Amino acid sequence: MAEDVKPTRKNLMEIEDRIDLSERGHGTLEKKRDGLIMEFMDILDKAQDVRGELSDDYEEAQKKINMARAMEGDVAVRGAAAALQEHPEITTESKNIMGVVVPQIESSRVSKSLDERGYGIMGTSARIDEAAEAYEDLLESIILAAEVETAMKKMLREIETTKRRVNALEFKLLPELYENQEYIEQKLEEQEREETFRLKKIKEKKEQEEREEREAEADAAADEPEMEQATAGGVPGN
Repeated sequence: MAEDVKPTRKNLMEIEDRIDLSERGHGTLEKKRDGLIMEFMDILDKAQDVRGELSDDYEEAQKKINMARAMEGDVAVRGAAAALQEHPEITTESKNIMGVVVPQIESSRVSKSLDERGYGIMGTSARIDEAAEAYEDLLESIILAAEVETAMKKMLREIETTKRRVNALEFKLLPELYENQEYIEQKLEEQEREETFRLKKIKEKKEQEEREEREAEADAAADEPEMEQATAGGVPGN
């Protein structure tokens, strides 16, 4: 509350400094919030595209694997899957977007040629090859989706945090500082008026005393000739 602040010029200067700092901080946070929202919208557009691609790749992979099972049987499909010797390696790095650290997911080459998949070319059919290729595409979509979704969630959390800080400054701290500033200025103005009134009274009193003193001196000066005449008239002649 403003009443809890001692109305001194030192406190007023300190509050003015805090207001200046808070206003600059508020402006910086607003710019950061707006920048984060713009970046988030770009990532959101990308995420929507990735989700669509992921859904399409998943449906395609399911269609291809079902076809391979129907034509070649589960044993042949499982045997081809188990033949894979080299699995993709996932690595993560970080990148900075408007001060937010988001992951950048990298993987070794997912798509493989026929001779790199581990199963014999002569022992499998084109259906298994198509299923393998469809799941390679699906895995690449999953890796990209994981990166985009994680970045989007981190950006959203940072936007919410920044918005709370902006609102705290705009609707709580700054109004309190403005109220304290106004309260101190009013009190200082009242004190200044009271001091001016007090000095005016002192000045008027001093002038009144000086005026009375001058009048007393003037009266005393006017009485001196009468006293001299009275004294001179009372002396007997020779």
